[in-house]
Amino acid sequence: MKKKVLLTGMSALLSVSLIACQSSKVDNSKGGKTSEKKQTLHVAALESAYGKDMWTKVIDAYEDANPKVDVELTVDKNIEDAISPNMKAGNYPDVVLLATGRKLALTETLIKDKALEDVTDVLDRNVYGEEVKVKDKLIPGFTSTLATNPYNEGKTYLAPMFYSPTGLFYNANLLKEKGWEVPKTWDEMWALGDKAKAEGIALFTYPTTGYFDAFFYSLLLEVGGPDFYNRAMKYEDGIWNSPEATKAFEIVGKLAKYTEKTTVANANDKDYTKNQQLILDNKALFMPNGTWVVGEMKDAPRADGFEWGMTALPAIDNGGDRYAFTFFEQMWVPAQAKNKDAAKDFLTYVYSDEAAAIFAEANAIQPIEGISEKLTGDNKLFYSIYDSGAKAGMGGFAATEAVEGVSMADTLFRTIDSIVSGDKKVKDWQESVEKVSDQLRSALK
Repeated sequence: MKKKVLLTGMSALLSVSLIACQSSKVDNSKGGKTSEKKQTLHVAALESAYGKDMWTKVIDAYEDANPKVDVELTVDKNIEDAISPNMKAGNYPDVVLLATGRKLALTETLIKDKALEDVTDVLDRNVYGEEVKVKDKLIPGFTSTLATNPYNEGKTYLAPMFYSPTGLFYNANLLKEKGWEVPKTWDEMWALGDKAKAEGIALFTYPTTGYFDAFFYSLLLEVGGPDFYNRAMKYEDGIWNSPEATKAFEIVGKLAKYTEKTTVANANDKDYTKNQQLILDNKALFMPNGTWVVGEMKDAPRADGFEWGMTALPAIDNGGDRYAFTFFEQMWVPAQAKNKDAAKDFLTYVYSDEAAAIFAEANAIQPIEGISEKLTGDNKLFYSIYDSGAKAGMGGFAATEAVEGVSMADTLFRTIDSIVSGDKKVKDWQESVEKVSDQLRSALK
């Protein structure tokens, strides 16, 4: 699961912390005097769908490449619980790899508190062990979004890590057997939904409402384009009551009527795989997800001939733009970290060919130029979606001061369960989002 796992994802995911201290190596041949000082880096990583072994391998490789550093690794499925007590006591990690969008919102809390170190200078450093700058190795666009520059001031506070194109996942073999085409527009989507319903198949399901972040972001880009999207991300007055936003809300409201009936009951962190199983069992056609779902469901039973398929969201009109939002993990350095230079050295290493190859073995793909050309199988299909006409969307809401009792994620995404169940009307949902936007606009950093 993405950020809800997450990374839940994005949930959704992963965190890395490096707590550095000094240790001494004693050379007995010189009368017990210290001959070399080593740094000990504590790396804490979320155990996500990518697994924990890749971190052990990367750390071993880094220690071999940098013998002046010892790394202590902690991998935990609830990494926030593992590192938060020490942070509250003033013992901050040196590096954390943890995506935004998780339920405990640790990353968002530090962003709101302006408790992250500026890592813009990392982009101008050489990749550890290589003669290329980090900024020249990364895919363009990944360091110029609100997801990496949360204060919109041209400085990078979160480094982009594992990325995953998101979209609608489906059983390609089922569509082949039925002679159904993948919808290119929302009108075609509704027509297919009616055909599927006649055969007892729902058009749509979703793991949890948390998966609507990338979905809704893509939809906003389709209805209004990048400029409209950025204005919405910055809480522009009246933006959520605009005709473009209204169109997006109406599409989700209509999609709710085509959603498989058991979805809401299982749309939680415990049972979400039951909703994903609906796709494998041919009980629903499409679900929003990311590339991690393949590994997550690799041992699940499935219909004969099942074949993963992935598509961008249908366009609003014929020939219109289709978007596949790119979700990516973030790595950051706490402002109170004690060994920031050592932390930044490690930040450069994770983009090395050596580290990228280790991560890729676990299907954790770095935003590195040309990496998709080295992929095979399902990953080749998924990561080439942008070569097939889909546009990439990136970035999220601008950072704000904390506003008690106000959450855009809760209001915009988690309300969708109530829309699907019929407990709330789309118009009321839209109005509540505009109200939250008003409250957050005045709290912008």
